[in-house]
Amino acid sequence: MAKAVGIDLGTTNSVIAVMEGGEPVVLVNAEGNRTTPSVVAFKGDQRLVGQVAKRQAVLNPKGTLFEIKRFIGRTWDEIKHEAERAPYEVVRGDDGGVRFVVEGKQYTPEEISAMVLRKLAEDAGERLGEKVTKAVITVPAYFNNAQREATQNAGRIAGLEVLRIVNEPTAAALAYGLEKKGNETVLVFDLGGGTFDVSVLEVGDGVFEVRSTSGDTHLGGSDMDYAIVQWLADEFQKEYSVDLRKDKQALQRLLEAAEKAKIELSSLPETTISLPFIAMDPGSNAPLYLDTKLTRAKFEELIAPLLQRVRGPLEQALKDAKLSASDIDEVILVGGSTRVPAVKAIVKEILGKEPNQSVNPDEVVALGAAVQAGVLTGTVDDIVLLDVTPLSLGVETKGGVFTKLIDRNTTVPVRKTEVFSTASNNQTGVEVVVLQGERAMASQNKLLGRFQLEGIPPMPAGMPQIEITYDLDANGILHVTAKEKSTGKEASITIQNTTTLSEEEVERMVKDAQAHAEEDRKARELAEAKNQLDGVRLQAQKALDDAEGATDEQKKDLQAAVEQAQKAVDEETDKGRLETLARELAEKLQLFQANTQPQGGQAPEGEAQAASDAGDDDVIDADFKPAG
Repeated sequence: MAKAVGIDLGTTNSVIAVMEGGEPVVLVNAEGNRTTPSVVAFKGDQRLVGQVAKRQAVLNPKGTLFEIKRFIGRTWDEIKHEAERAPYEVVRGDDGGVRFVVEGKQYTPEEISAMVLRKLAEDAGERLGEKVTKAVITVPAYFNNAQREATQNAGRIAGLEVLRIVNEPTAAALAYGLEKKGNETVLVFDLGGGTFDVSVLEVGDGVFEVRSTSGDTHLGGSDMDYAIVQWLADEFQKEYSVDLRKDKQALQRLLEAAEKAKIELSSLPETTISLPFIAMDPGSNAPLYLDTKLTRAKFEELIAPLLQRVRGPLEQALKDAKLSASDIDEVILVGGSTRVPAVKAIVKEILGKEPNQSVNPDEVVALGAAVQAGVLTGTVDDIVLLDVTPLSLGVETKGGVFTKLIDRNTTVPVRKTEVFSTASNNQTGVEVVVLQGERAMASQNKLLGRFQLEGIPPMPAGMPQIEITYDLDANGILHVTAKEKSTGKEASITIQNTTTLSEEEVERMVKDAQAHAEEDRKARELAEAKNQLDGVRLQAQKALDDAEGATDEQKKDLQAAVEQAQKAVDEETDKGRLETLARELAEKLQLFQANTQPQGGQAPEGEAQAASDAGDDDVIDADFKPAG
């Protein structure tokens, strides 16, 4: 039976894991890394995913898409304020959904997310020696129905059978409590790149029961980055009267510098942010430099309003679980943003105890997803997962009132039925308006869908018996049925297409992805071959630059090969030709080093090894960087 994997599709980075020997393990990607940046870039005919896409973002800000998770399953009206701060172009689709525009072509959040998922699955398949087709994918606990369905669709477009959508804090608890024999009450504090979740669970003896969950889908580490960006841009504008936020390339440089500063301030009291040639002086046309220090104290001042926003969900989760802070046995930190000292401090302040840091915050969610994948495929026994719905579900009734059928924090799967009636005499049809949220009025909650039940016999108002059933499955996907009891007339809806994508569009994207799979593979192999050749070229150029005693005659052959390699990197489209040039250049480099070493000595070990391995795809890949 093919192995099923667990995938943490993150805002900033994504991770994939699998059960091996009864333990969940993280699978490294093609670049040899345990995490993959959730970044997709378009550069001419090339499509880049992961680290190679992130690395070229400064030079290609309009063609590099990141933080896509913040947009998935949301309408344009919900995200237009966030779209304004992105270096890339985000527009409203004809259907009211979100579209990213790159080089004149539009992409949906599902399509871009699918590209990240496909890379994860392909790289995992290489490591496992078999194609990956089944996955459990995690989402923030506070994702609504539309966001969950959109994530499912992204998996389908990537060619995966999505076995289950699991809440991220629940997955983290699965990984944490896998070997726990006693009973514990655990609070999972999950602050990632773009979302914040808190869940309270009972863990022990193979049972994982979620007591409550709360969160904020618009709070994460990227908001901390933007707080630094705003401060830097404001200070720069005060000094030079230049707004760096209006320059896409400058904005991308600010974002990268802010993220780096945030990471450094987790272990240092201060850091220097230095960005030369960030802009031109509007008066003298001279280059302007950004060079400033950022202390941890100033950083904590900048993010203080963000940190205060974790209090509400924390307190709500405890209240819904009917627990106090003293009832919590362990606090588990999940998500890269929990490495920020101020985050740890506020968790300790609110809950009165030191957080447990025994799990890797970047990997634990994927590990838990792998455990759940093992449960669903029968490779893991004695695990029972009882999750909950994060938001209430109900129907609009007379006066625009939101009437709940399923309360938030109800264990799923769940099925609830209630009987309603007509509001007017001789009413022969009703519209069922399906909603999700916590507000009292229907208009203040999230509209999930609507459908008509026709054929009701004419009767006085209040006489017909209309039975409405809400069936929420383990993925958090809702099925609604309305039935008139006297006639048996029935209508139903599966809450789908809330992402604004029709089923036909999803199918088209699936077929498009399949049709382009071979094309994508070839494009990737071509890019890797170019990177391979370019790596050897850089080694050869360095050898030429360092060989002070070599004669022009000795340099001639290698110099010509270096120039040929540069031209091939820029223009060649034949993978085999690129690999041949890489091998030939490596041979010439070794010969040059042998002929120019004093007294017939050998080239330095690192350079000789790099040259001899030049034809090996596992050694020189897209992430290879020569010494010096």
